[in-house]
Formats: sequence, C-alpha cells, structure tokens
Amino acid sequence: MRNKSGLWVLVICAWSLLGACGPGTPGASAEPSAGGDEISTPAPSTPVVEQPAPPGDPQAPGPVSPPSDPSPSTPPPAPTFQSAFHQALRWSKSVGSLTTFRMRVPVGRAGERLRVTFRSGDGSLTLQKATIARAGANGALASQPVQLTFNGSSGFSVGSRKLVTSDPVSFPAGFRDEVDISFEVTGALAMSAINAFPGGFMRSGAYSGLTGALGGSSWQQAIGIASVEVEAPPRRAFVAIGDSITEGYMDTYNDTRNAWPSLVEQQLGLPVVNAAVSGQGFWGELVNLDQEVLPISGATDCLVLLGTNDLTALSVADLETRMTTLINRLKPFCHPWVSTLLPKERTNYGTYDQVKRDRASFNAWIRQQTLADVIDLEAVTRQPDNVNLFIDGLEVDGIHPSTQGHRVMAAEVARVLRQKYGL
Repeated sequence: MRNKSGLWVLVICAWSLLGACGPGTPGASAEPSAGGDEISTPAPSTPVVEQPAPPGDPQAPGPVSPPSDPSPSTPPPAPTFQSAFHQALRWSKSVGSLTTFRMRVPVGRAGERLRVTFRSGDGSLTLQKATIARAGANGALASQPVQLTFNGSSGFSVGSRKLVTSDPVSFPAGFRDEVDISFEVTGALAMSAINAFPGGFMRSGAYSGLTGALGGSSWQQAIGIASVEVEAPPRRAFVAIGDSITEGYMDTYNDTRNAWPSLVEQQLGLPVVNAAVSGQGFWGELVNLDQEVLPISGATDCLVLLGTNDLTALSVADLETRMTTLINRLKPFCHPWVSTLLPKERTNYGTYDQVKRDRASFNAWIRQQTLADVIDLEAVTRQPDNVNLFIDGLEVDGIHPSTQGHRVMAAEVARVLRQKYGL
C-alpha cells in the first residue's frame, strides 16, 4: 500500500509540473474609463477594441491603441475649444454708420486662449475691428484690450445670417470671468429680443481700443456675439434650449446671470450656455437649430425646456411629435435631456381649461418617454395641492419664474446632473 501511495504522489507532482509549463493565461487588460466630468481615455496595457460610443455620449471611450512607451500615468487629454458663452440671436438690428458696441459677458470656462464668433443679422455686415479685455466698471476696461483677427485680418465683411469665428488669441480666462468685447461695425447685426446684459454700451464711431468708459448710450441686448469659445482640456459642457423662461425673462430689464442655466453653471463649475429664444415654440427651434445650436463647439449635453408657447396652438399629439423630432435631431450632437413644463396660471391664447389639460397630458408623456433623460421641473415649482399653480414666490406673472424660481429650477437641474454624472 505504501509503494502505491508513493507512486500516486509522483504522478500528481509530475502532472502539476507539466501544467505549470503550459501556455500562460493572458493578463486582463485595463479598461479605459471616464471619471468625473473630464473626458479622458486612459491607455490600456494591451490592445483593446471597443464598440463605438453612442452619439451624444462623450464620456464613453473610443477605440484605444497600445502606447508606444507604456507609462503608469495617463497623459491629459489634448486641449480643445468648447463654448463658454452663447446666444441664439434670432432678431436683427442695422446701423447705418460706424458704431462701436461694448458687450459684457461671463465666461463659463477657464483656459489660456479663446476665440469669438460673430453673427450677422438680416443683411450684410462689415466688422472693422474687435477687441477683448477684462471688464471694468461702467463700461471701462480692466485690462489692455487684445485685438481679435479673422484669418489674419483685422475685420471681415459677410452677407446675411453668417457666422464668423476669430482666430485663436492668447487671453487667460478664469471660470466666470467677466469680459468686455468691443467691436466696430456697420450693417446688420443679429441680436436677442430681451434686455439681459447690463453693462453694455453703444457709441457712434471707432472706439474698440478705448480703455476708459465707452460712453454713448446703454445697450443691454445680446448683439453680434454668438459664442465665446475657450481652449482647455475637454470637459462636459451643456446647452440650454428653450423660450423666454430659459432665456431669463422676468421684466423689462433682466440679467442672464440670474437665469437658471447660468445658475447651474455656477453650481457645477462647468459651462452651461444659453441658446434659448424668447417667444419661440417647437417650429422656431427646429427651423433655426442648424444656425443657433448645432454650431456650438464641444457640447456634450442638451437641456430642453420647450412647449409652453405651443399649448393650445398644437395638439398634444403634435407636441409629442415635434419633441420627438427635436430629440432625434439633437442625438448625433449631444446627449438630450427634456424637462416637464412649469405650471401655467393663465394663458394669452386659447382657453385656460385646454391649457391645463394639454400641459398635464404632455408632462405625463415626457415622464414616460424613453428617448431622452428627464428633469422634472414642474415637480419642484408646483404647489403640493395644485399642479397648475406655482409655489408662492416662484413666479412673476403666472408664466415666468421669478429670481427665486430660477434658483429652485437650477438646484434641481444641478442635482439631477450630479446624480447622473457624478459631478
């Protein structure tokens, strides 16, 4: 018995040695990940072939090749231009003689270089000279102005409804820095409908290089400047799409910094640019999407709050169809989010009973649709016992949110986005 047992031990040991000399198991390759809000693709230790990322999801990594010189640390993503300020500029203003506009805007992204995109209005536009500087008080500049160029020239001339982007210029900008962009123009400039940019001025003549107060007259509408893009490592960036509620209308004079997209930007520390247009519905957004939203650089997510102006003008079925069309057009460009419509305490069109029925039906559809993620802004602005009324203090006229209403909306948007992306 002892000899047989010893024989079995020898057989088992030999079998183990043979197994140890066989082919080894390949090591598991590290999977790329996208952490936080910064888009990055760590290099794996072995080649990895991945499925293409779905449209509009910038955090999903793309195909990865093995590094030529493997390193334990991942190099940062290459800097890229992403929009740090935006306005849709649906309307138009013409100036017959050379005029200088000085527009003060907040920049929602930090970086060392930037570029500015201008938009012409309903006619040709000639821009003679443009500068950018840190904003001072009462229309004065807080730094020496830096001249913008366009394909190496100091200005440009274009036809109706054209977008022209400046050459990149060295201009260190911090998050939420206020800058003054001064530009000398004749012709038609695209502009927004509401006063939402206090601190702006216009003056006849050529004064873009003036460091002191521009003088002239106050000008508080967004005009001429469609976007400011800042170069930095890519991060998540949001675009807000909507009507006057999102643009920030509350009264005759407003401030874009009090609108919910700007407040979300402050809370997240990420750009949330505003592409809303007062008075519009789905038709206006769909017709103008190619010029007002899709050219925005580096957008990763679109936040849609639209449909209030279409109540009673469109059936609920038409509202659903047009929202579906908008979402599908946005998907190749960004990850879409849709919000429920806010309470509406009165109406200028149709009957109020129909407004209440249609709004409730459309909101129910928004909550159950699966085309886009949902932000339920009605839930945080409605009275607990009446879905059609705002919580006291959250509205100014039964339709538009107050400053406090925008704060409540922004807090909910920021909460949902943090939960989704771990921001």
